[in-house]
Amino acid sequence: MTCPFCGGLDNKVIDSRLSREKTAIRRRRSCEGCGRRFTTYERVEELAPIVVKKDGRREHFNRRKLLAGLERACEKRAIAAQTIDSLADELERGLIERGEKEVSSRRIGDMVMDRLRSLDPVAYVRFASVYRSFTDLDEFVEEIRGMGITRSGGSGR
Repeated sequence: MTCPFCGGLDNKVIDSRLSREKTAIRRRRSCEGCGRRFTTYERVEELAPIVVKKDGRREHFNRRKLLAGLERACEKRAIAAQTIDSLADELERGLIERGEKEVSSRRIGDMVMDRLRSLDPVAYVRFASVYRSFTDLDEFVEEIRGMGITRSGGSGR
């Protein structure tokens, strides 16, 4: 492990413990060269699928992109950061557990929309407006009507 401060390779582990989420081992290390301490995390490497984009390009699944999209949709809403992070974890786990080598970006978008629909209607509509690339106001209004939301904010169902 390279020291982030001096680049030295000689360091020792001074403490190890499970992370709060119990998904990683947290290690405190001390650099033999500069004497500074730093933390590393050891996680199981899981094979996330390749994402097939609308234009046919393929790229590795990127949790940060998923999280950024969720954060944009949930911006200025009463949704805790931990809830958004947990949602990203749940979606990523779901993709990995499917065991597929490739998944379409459309499938990922549908999964996100399903979760956001029950979490927060405004976040759902924000995400849907980008994901579905609404071209005019009528498409946007139709999406909201399809959710059964009334002007008072409640469900019309």
